[in-house]
Amino acid sequence: MSSFPVAPHAPVVGLGSTAARALTAEFARHNAPTSALVVGADHASLVVAAAVEALLPGDTLTLVAGERSTADLLRDHITGLGSWIADRVRVLDTIDEAEPADVVIVGDPVTGSAHDARALIDRLGKHLNEGAVVTIATPALPGRTGGAAAELFRQNALFGVGSDLVVRNQPPVRVHKLRFTAAATSVASKIAPAYRPSSVPLTRTMHIDSNGVAAAGIALGLAALARTLRPKSRLWLLPALAAAPVAAFFRDPERDVPEDPAAVVAAADGRVLSVERMTDSRFGAGEFLRIAVFLSVLDVHVNRVPVAGRVTDYFVEDGGYANAMTAAAEHNVAAYTVLDTEHGTVAVAQRTGLIARRIVQRVPIGTLVAKGERMGLIRFGSRTDVYLPADKAEALVAVDDKVIGGSTVIARWH
Repeated sequence: MSSFPVAPHAPVVGLGSTAARALTAEFARHNAPTSALVVGADHASLVVAAAVEALLPGDTLTLVAGERSTADLLRDHITGLGSWIADRVRVLDTIDEAEPADVVIVGDPVTGSAHDARALIDRLGKHLNEGAVVTIATPALPGRTGGAAAELFRQNALFGVGSDLVVRNQPPVRVHKLRFTAAATSVASKIAPAYRPSSVPLTRTMHIDSNGVAAAGIALGLAALARTLRPKSRLWLLPALAAAPVAAFFRDPERDVPEDPAAVVAAADGRVLSVERMTDSRFGAGEFLRIAVFLSVLDVHVNRVPVAGRVTDYFVEDGGYANAMTAAAEHNVAAYTVLDTEHGTVAVAQRTGLIARRIVQRVPIGTLVAKGERMGLIRFGSRTDVYLPADKAEALVAVDDKVIGGSTVIARWH
């Protein structure tokens, strides 16, 4: 009999390497000693393998067997991995024996009813440290889950600090990250940028954002449709040839983020439009140092977090769609992400432009973000503004300087 039944009589849903990495990413990103608890663990699962691989000196990992394993099989598996692993991994017969952890991972995708999902979350709540994160997956295809998926979306709307769709899984799954109590802002400086399946790897150093994969797929689909409907016409070449440059627009290269804790990095690739001191009551009293960067259609449009911190607010201001290089762009539609940092309030504005009409923001309120972490993107030419406390930061760039998101140091904390 299972010590932690996740979904009685539910169909088995496998988790591949990408889904397993997404489930364990919150544990893997902590560089300070961290405790993790995997419930519903299977000795042969990739989730257990990913959690074990994420172990660092000082970390602890607790496993509770699920439907397809036993505590004895888990103990034998962990012992076979060597003493370094065995000394840091504890295997329990039941979850009632587990101590609270910083990260709690549900090893099997959750199916069943909404009541089942709520009961599971309530049970896990007894094993969470202050600011802990629960990571939990559910099938993303209709018919593969009951009310559990809807309940997890509801929980994510209330307590979510991330939600990733993993399409490279059979079937696709949605990974939710839930935080029920606030995390300390200081923790943000001790974590690495989050792993996000929305960035699809092409090579070791180059990714394509999922928006680009979808856009290229639509272009190729239109080409196939045109070829079928009008086989003698060459009209199909237009969408077919457009697929590659559309995908290239959404390129997402890896970046070397400076380790200097005093460094503030660019939020986007582009050219510096302005460096100025100003007041803005939306972010608090006092002056802010604002550094604005213009992104042309040739620049990388994935935006990154300039400093480590905790997301405390997110709001969108209505406006127009003026050329992002002009003064009128001050009144364009813009999305503001506000961070609480060890140096005070920092904000990032993602502004639309003449062509840009779509802003994507992927770091919900309550999320801890690392410096240089991907936070979203703006489609086509646009602008990003970084607001820093003026009395605590010094600008290191000037108008017309070229900057690289997540890599170029645009300012430094005093």
